[in-house]
Amino acid sequence: MSHYEERLENDLENIRGEVSDLANRVKDAVKNSVHALLTNNQDLASATILGDGPINRKMREIDTLCHRFIAVHLPSAGHLRLMSSVIRINIILERIGDYAVTISRELQRINGAPDKRLAQGIELLSNEVQLMLSQSVASFDEENAELARATIAMSAQIDNTVSGLYEELLDEQAQWSLLERFAVFSAYHRLERIADQAKNLCEQTIFTVSGEGKGSKVYEVLFIDDDNSCLSQLAEAVARKHFPDSGIYTSVAGGEPAQSISSGLSEFMDSHGMDASSAEPKTLEVTPAELNRFHIIVSLAKPVSAYIGRVPFQTTALNWKLASVPADCACSEQDYEGIHRELSVLIKDLMTVLRGEGAV
Repeated sequence: MSHYEERLENDLENIRGEVSDLANRVKDAVKNSVHALLTNNQDLASATILGDGPINRKMREIDTLCHRFIAVHLPSAGHLRLMSSVIRINIILERIGDYAVTISRELQRINGAPDKRLAQGIELLSNEVQLMLSQSVASFDEENAELARATIAMSAQIDNTVSGLYEELLDEQAQWSLLERFAVFSAYHRLERIADQAKNLCEQTIFTVSGEGKGSKVYEVLFIDDDNSCLSQLAEAVARKHFPDSGIYTSVAGGEPAQSISSGLSEFMDSHGMDASSAEPKTLEVTPAELNRFHIIVSLAKPVSAYIGRVPFQTTALNWKLASVPADCACSEQDYEGIHRELSVLIKDLMTVLRGEGAV
């Protein structure tokens, strides 16, 4: 190994060691912030808050090391990917440290440990999140893309846990003060954001190891109306045809599903290049956890709230009023044409907002 190669490897090892040190500090900050909140340990909360200063300084030191490495070694290929990822991971870890500080400050807000039932929710979520964070750090340390991918998959379970905990906070029978509810909500939200950042860290690991960038997000969209005989069916078909790679689309009846789709709709869909072979009215049969997977719920008749008692916290509800629907809901081919045009514009606008101008 030449002197230059030896220096390059030593510089890389130094940067990796500094990142590992920062990651361990951040993991400890998250662990301590939750422990302080659950045990009413004001001293530990204060120490965690003060410990954010050294974390921020370490982040700046690593940033300087990365830029110095780029200037001295002019890296390419794998080394350049590593520097790019380290700079991003550096920011990710600093943000996680900030979330730990916020959780610690919530103890000062409520001036005591949260109610036992709420504490159990925080502990459940924090255990899942800390495991995900630890695995994401390990995947980077070990340059293990498979571990990173497996860790990313954990985010779905955490989303379900968060959704259930948010629902529990709305329990009107519970004797929790508004201040306590807000403090616990804040803790849930920060833990959720830590999981999001752990996922981002895993994506940087995959990029470092394989050069594979983050793929575009695929959105799950649910179209709903009274009986799933016409409007929601057509909306699903339009979305599938024009934006097949941007989303996963489902249509259901909010009430009793019709016996069959509307007269002439199948022929209209076929004539416009939309697959009508599986167009059959379906009812809404999902558990709260399954409903949580939908990013968007679009109602094409009544408000979404008329069909779904409580929309999941992370789901966006949209109510589209179509001007082209006849009053008696008996559609001619001309009516279908008008509805099709209107839906095409609305769906294009939606998917462009979600995925950008290149949505397909």
